Amino acid sequence: MVDCDRNVHSHPLGIGNVKVTDRFWSSEQELVRTSMIPFQWETLNDRVPEATPSYAMHNFKAAARQNERRAQSESQGKAFEPPKFTNRGFDVLPKDPRKPDPDKFYGFVFQDSDLWKWIEGAAYSLVQHPDAKLEETVDSAIDIVCKAQLDNGYLDTYYILNGMDRHFTDLKDYHELYCMGHLIEAAVAYYQSTGKDKLLKAAERYADYVYETFGPGEHQRHGYPGHEIAEMALVRLYEATGVRKYLDLATYFVRERGTKPLYFEQEDRERAAYEGKPVEPDDSKPMPYAYYQAHEPVVEQDEAVGHAVRAGYFYSGVADVARLTGDKDLNAAVRRLWRNIVDKKLYITGGVGGTVDGEAFSYNYDLPNDLAYSETCASVALALFARRMLELEPKGEYADVMEMALYNTVLAGMALDGKSFFYVNPLEVRPDNAHHHDSRFSHVKDVRRKWFGCACCPPNIARTVESIQQNAYGLSDDGSTLFVHLYVGCEGTAELAGVPVGFEVEAGLPWSGKGSLRLSLPDGASSLDAAIALRMPKWAGEGASSHVTAPDGMSREERDGYLYLSGSWHDGDTIRFDFPMPVRLVAANPLVSEDAGQVAIVRGPITYCAEERDNGGHLHRLVVDGRGVVDDPSRVKVMPCEFKAGAKGVGDKREGEVEEVSRDVVELQVPGWREDSEHAEDAPLYAPWRSEARKPVAITLIPYFMWANRGENEMRVFLRVR
Repeated sequence: MVDCDRNVHSHPLGIGNVKVTDRFWSSEQELVRTSMIPFQWETLNDRVPEATPSYAMHNFKAAARQNERRAQSESQGKAFEPPKFTNRGFDVLPKDPRKPDPDKFYGFVFQDSDLWKWIEGAAYSLVQHPDAKLEETVDSAIDIVCKAQLDNGYLDTYYILNGMDRHFTDLKDYHELYCMGHLIEAAVAYYQSTGKDKLLKAAERYADYVYETFGPGEHQRHGYPGHEIAEMALVRLYEATGVRKYLDLATYFVRERGTKPLYFEQEDRERAAYEGKPVEPDDSKPMPYAYYQAHEPVVEQDEAVGHAVRAGYFYSGVADVARLTGDKDLNAAVRRLWRNIVDKKLYITGGVGGTVDGEAFSYNYDLPNDLAYSETCASVALALFARRMLELEPKGEYADVMEMALYNTVLAGMALDGKSFFYVNPLEVRPDNAHHHDSRFSHVKDVRRKWFGCACCPPNIARTVESIQQNAYGLSDDGSTLFVHLYVGCEGTAELAGVPVGFEVEAGLPWSGKGSLRLSLPDGASSLDAAIALRMPKWAGEGASSHVTAPDGMSREERDGYLYLSGSWHDGDTIRFDFPMPVRLVAANPLVSEDAGQVAIVRGPITYCAEERDNGGHLHRLVVDGRGVVDDPSRVKVMPCEFKAGAKGVGDKREGEVEEVSRDVVELQVPGWREDSEHAEDAPLYAPWRSEARKPVAITLIPYFMWANRGENEMRVFLRVR
């Protein structure tokens, strides 16, 4: 029997190849595989006329040619004159987009990371669906990349092409270590999916160079990444290679950040002196350099502040380091920061980052719907953070939040045809705001775009969707417990209690809570003493465990949102579950002023929204009959249906275009009424109050992630309620 009272961690290590068979996620992965990955490769090579040029492959090819010229010069006994640094700005564009200089860098300073994320997504896709042509394409890109790498291991095309004499002098804003982090993530993923280590060796060489450059030593730089992700990437590199110094470097970055004197302040002063300019004081709120989470040591932080993507990546790295080092102070810090996000700064869609000002967390309980930023990448970062909190301690709350982010905001970032994207994910949209050029809403788009100059979100969606299986399952540190965090249909293997077992999961999410898990033992194994821990989804309500049946003789214990089933398992033993999926009217905390008197409608992991296409305009005039639904939940109609997407694009960039595709989904019809808005334009601006005339209606709701797939129209998540 397995002792369920001990403290266990849940980690994906020990889980073998997991083949996704889930109908829902298989469809999403097919979109990524057949649409996003090929499309993104074309954009990385600037071959999509309607998309903003990427210049990513342009830059690597330019850096490779520069290395070739240097090698030729040295072979001829001639001195090679490397470029002297010229600060060409954060976003560099050619004077004539049709004639970029083949030897110059273009794009954002972090443009390299777009290729790394594409390779990572392709690597996960190759695990699920081997594709010789795609693998050959990735290999060709890696060949170019490796030719661009310098002899010392440095690999960032912005400084290679603009001048290495000033590299690592603007860690705060110029993203070198951020790009290294994504390089590592891509390299490890590609190595694990194909067994090829060429990119992994390149990543190790760069990490080795950074390890020698940064640290507490007298002749080392005492800095850390401006845009975090290197911390958790270095942990992943350590776990893939067993080389301790990568964990040590991650620990240094985590622990050094925010210590006095503030490194970024020193860096700003040194750079200003070099450029002969006055120092510009950092005006981040609530403290200088809080935008970068570098205002104070993380062990002293108790509020999530600053750029939401950076924060989510950083907290993920802190959780990783806490797990592997046993650092209690770091463990306590990520728990505090998690509580602040989930209790005071989280949208019902799993979005984070409420303000466009710095793409950042706003103050506690400030969660505007129409002005929300809620970047797609921030939800990806939240899911990564949640997964790592599960690795610290398996608590159902972490998986609940991870699931919320994945099924809602992450998926909303991609159209149903996989060919256009949202950067920002508001919870309320009125097209008039865009049409009337209201600058307050300039960040909010009412239809998806084909691509972005700052294209961090599309490849982030690709790598997240293609690796969904890595978030779904885990093992305890001692290998005695298999955890089911997300109910994703799959066929997988695990080293459970020292025995290689197979497990097959069938699941109907997000539309049905019904499914099963079947265990397969290897030949010769008559039984296996182990535990299987199933998350009891919060959306299933109290008593969710009563909807789980297990083989006779299994002990059952509920703890921290998981049902532990322990005992002697035999080949073919099957767990069955059928979680209820009630429609829930969810109200925000009273301190969230934007949602006062309103509710969001949620079923299972899916948050729903109303669109003008189904309900007419002026969605603020719709009112949910809350009392009627609470008294008689059967009044809400749960309707499996075929959702038909499709819209014509607008302008030469075909904004909002969605090919005609259909999906089997569940829509809701909620009883309510529409307050009379006829002749409103003829009414005075202000008039004596009177009760509104009401017309009973059935309010049609669709999953939030599907909005804006039928052309431009109004959308709203929170609806008024009576």
